[in-house]
Amino acid sequence: MKTVTLSVAYIPLVDAAPLIVAQEMGFAEAEGLSLDLIRAPSWSSVRDMLSFGRVDAAHILSPVPVAVSLGLGGAATPLSAVMVLSVNGSSICVNKTLATSMREAGFAFGFDYPFAAGKALAAASGGKPIRFGVPFPFSMHFELVRYWLDAVGAFQPDSITIRTIPPAMMSDALAAGDIDAFCVGEPWGSMAVENGFGEMLLPSTAIWKRAPEKVLAVRTDWAETEPHLLGRLMRAVWSAARWLGDPESLITAAEILSRRPYLDVPADIIDRSLGGVMTISDKGEQRRVPAFIDFFNGAANFPWRSQAAWIGERLARRASLDPAFAAQNARQAFRSDLYRSALKPLGALLPAASEKVEGAILERTPAAAETGRLFLEPDGFFDGQTYDPSAQHTEKQ
Repeated sequence: MKTVTLSVAYIPLVDAAPLIVAQEMGFAEAEGLSLDLIRAPSWSSVRDMLSFGRVDAAHILSPVPVAVSLGLGGAATPLSAVMVLSVNGSSICVNKTLATSMREAGFAFGFDYPFAAGKALAAASGGKPIRFGVPFPFSMHFELVRYWLDAVGAFQPDSITIRTIPPAMMSDALAAGDIDAFCVGEPWGSMAVENGFGEMLLPSTAIWKRAPEKVLAVRTDWAETEPHLLGRLMRAVWSAARWLGDPESLITAAEILSRRPYLDVPADIIDRSLGGVMTISDKGEQRRVPAFIDFFNGAANFPWRSQAAWIGERLARRASLDPAFAAQNARQAFRSDLYRSALKPLGALLPAASEKVEGAILERTPAAAETGRLFLEPDGFFDGQTYDPSAQHTEKQ
């Protein structure tokens, strides 16, 4: 088989691991591919590189293909999210001033109490506006921060501002006083802690246990004209994700990701998120977070159209679009059909349905599958809400 080179844009984050591992561990080679991994400085540049054909595929924020389908953000080229690369893997950090005030008021940074964390944050702010950093307006970070703060109900509508900062610059922005808090993918939360700039308040799993964080995206027209190449790419990345799902792979994965061409941070920092043992302050305090990031287990790679619909409705309300229209358009951006056709030959566990009630699974649960035995992991929202994609939603979810 002749080797074909595919160009793939990515941001230096732990959740780019399936793409990096696919190239470094030979999974791409096994599919007759070589991945030219192009490190990008920001999410807008990743989106534009993909949209304008400068790369064939991209590691990208899960809401971006949905936003494009709704005509938001200025990009017009339709994008398809063909598989999920990672579930969760982000953290919320606050600056040292807020952290000290929260501790003095008795908050213990317990990691399991998002309601208490939100109320303690509101109290520590003393009524002053809090400036949050997120990597991009169309990001799971933005959605989780807003979902969390809205559900806590301790903030006035104008007391939170959210601004966009590239992931690798988030820690420096916190140190410079440009923002008071942020939500970002690892390793940049851990780097803020390591440098003494802030403390880790919550993992993203504390807000939504199964949030689709990053996806593998391609241009929709490329998916239609190059189905065989796309299938080979998806199988290589899926095989890498399966390898990452083995705990015995994590030490090697941390070493690979730490290399200068990729994340260029110490392997022990990366190992924190891969192993789910997070250092939350410069005093060395640690919190264990099961499944802090998941690359494979519980059909983690499956692009659930119900999750796309959830994202679509939330984007629609902020943009004054019809939520039902948005949900339907969003569904088309998450390509469960392409996932099934590409990965069935590998024996991947494929859910029998492409949608589910989001937030309804509270413990590991068997699910109907096309073949084999599939168990879905808990996917609850912290406030106990659920999202039924088949229902008409006229109120904020």
